Amino acid sequence: MADVNGTWLGTYWQQGTPTRFEVTLIQSGNTLTGRILDDSNLGEAQLAGEVVGRRISFIKRYFTTSPDPITYVGTISENEDYMQGQWSFKFWDSGPWEARRSGETLLADLQTRIQKKVSLSGV
Repeated sequence: MADVNGTWLGTYWQQGTPTRFEVTLIQSGNTLTGRILDDSNLGEAQLAGEVVGRRISFIKRYFTTSPDPITYVGTISENEDYMQGQWSFKFWDSGPWEARRSGETLLADLQTRIQKKVSLSGV
């Protein structure tokens, strides 16, 4: 079973328009809980779901804008640093989503890029 504990940065597309989000996942066995903060006027949401093997599924509910559930299903990569899938809202809206694990590896990558830019600009 995949381990998805931690913070992830992602994007979902609604009618071709991307929205960035940050999600913190807490996994206990197959059970999944967490919080999502969308980079839009929709705000913060809670989630509950499960991880079975490399399959992830959860229901997202916004705290203030809409109590209606949004269903996410997807697949987790073998190295457990990327996931992607489809979201759906009722029967009339859906789209793709993806997320990458956040944390020290992304921060280290960013620092490496900054150092390369600094050393190149000093030449």
